[in-house]
Amino acid sequence: MHIQIVLFDGFDPLDAIAPYEVLYAGGVASDGAVTVELVSAQGPREVISGTGGLTLRATGTLDPERADIVVVPGASGRVGDLAEVPEAGAGEWEPDQPIPVLLGRTLSTELPALLTQAMQAPGVTVATVCGGSLVLAMAGLLEGRHATTHHLGLDLLDATGAHAVSARIVDDGDLVTGAGVTSGLDLGLYLLERELGPRVAHTVEELFAHERRGTVWRADGLTPTAF
Repeated sequence: MHIQIVLFDGFDPLDAIAPYEVLYAGGVASDGAVTVELVSAQGPREVISGTGGLTLRATGTLDPERADIVVVPGASGRVGDLAEVPEAGAGEWEPDQPIPVLLGRTLSTELPALLTQAMQAPGVTVATVCGGSLVLAMAGLLEGRHATTHHLGLDLLDATGAHAVSARIVDDGDLVTGAGVTSGLDLGLYLLERELGPRVAHTVEELFAHERRGTVWRADGLTPTAF
């Protein structure tokens, strides 16, 4: 199982590194059943985050034909006005931009087309952390889908036509989304459990001294009555 984690200018480092470390450890615990790499839509390059100019290197190109799972992080910056979706190509990247602007800038790159390909590819799961689901939503890819994001972005997610769910992890089949920043740990562990089984996930959970939080929400089972 090959996993590609997508970097874009202004990404949130923890959104990318938390699932990377968990999934990498899952590969070690499963004798190589999981491989993971950092990629960008433009190919190998240094990608600057929205956190103090911290830079990570993408070693490959996002390629839905090679990936079984594609993970999209959110952005790091000022909260800004989450009620307004920015236009595509909202200027050049610069430090301390609002998060909606950083997310909106991805619309003028190759990323939306590649994510569309990933969403349409049989057998490929697209996963997101925090504002990563808003990247998909701004590209028009989440209409009618159940998803979550950081709690400050739930209204914006809902406004794009997605069914926003206030949950730590939402499993909508070939779309698995995580909420706030640290949910990347829980997302990675859940993906390990879903794909490789609970024993591998539990081994990594113990290694990281992290207990997963919350119920994984799925659109099945009894419909609860309101309290």
